[in-house]
Amino acid sequence: MSDGLTLRLTRMLPASRLAVWKAVTDSDELAGWWGPKGFAVPSVEFEPRLGGRYRIAMQPPEGDLFHLHGEFRAVDPPFALSYTFVWDPPNPDDRETLVTVSLADRGEETEVALTQGEFATEERLALHDGGWTESFEKLAELLR
Repeated sequence: MSDGLTLRLTRMLPASRLAVWKAVTDSDELAGWWGPKGFAVPSVEFEPRLGGRYRIAMQPPEGDLFHLHGEFRAVDPPFALSYTFVWDPPNPDDRETLVTVSLADRGEETEVALTQGEFATEERLALHDGGWTESFEKLAELLR
């Protein structure tokens, strides 16, 4: 039974679909915008291919380095990407979620639609909502 704790975000980004695809799939570009404001991304291993794996290190402004990792479930360049998302170390309320990112041309901009879920709690959904929102703000700045 579904509890409906799925994050859904849509954003317009000021770049072509190909430029956005590169920004969301290239390790070097990901390191420039991934994570909430103030977070550093010291390392990114991200090679999107079906069945491939990724690992991202994140450093909050205050606190210990942590990682997230997962496996690519769908890769359809330059339209869509889907992967599992697992925190390492996990919070007791974390569970593996599935992230799906879809890109669509909207004139000179690109519409990004993201879904992620299902989350175990409203608090974890809210945490990810804030993280993705700030990440997309950083990405929009980089693309300008």
